[in-house]
Amino acid sequence: MRPFCFSVKGHVKMLRLALTVISMTFFILAKAPEPYIVVTGFEAVAVLFFIILYVFRLDNLMDCLFWPLLDIIHSVVSGIFTIIASVLALIPEHETLTVLGGVFGCMAALFCAADAAFIYQKLRLNPTGP
Repeated sequence: MRPFCFSVKGHVKMLRLALTVISMTFFILAKAPEPYIVVTGFEAVAVLFFIILYVFRLDNLMDCLFWPLLDIIHSVVSGIFTIIASVLALIPEHETLTVLGGVFGCMAALFCAADAAFIYQKLRLNPTGP
């Protein structure tokens, strides 16, 4: 089995983290409304938590939770919040940095959907867990 950092799931999560941090940085630089910054900040921290969880194989040590299902739920919910915040940032704004934050947020939301799809596919093929 390949380590998490070299798997497709790992690449998708790391790219999702990078896009979210870039989006949050643009929102901070543009002095956008706080909900945009809070949504992207929360998303970055949560994705970082899951990356640390999978890199150090803590999901195997803490077997009291079914981590793939929790990861799917997180990806879907954060994708919904991220797409809402990004579209709202794109609609009325004419400032370049806010628009760039919204564009990178939309791309991060697409990777949220891809992440959920990869985990769901793996869960369907191996129902007992990773």
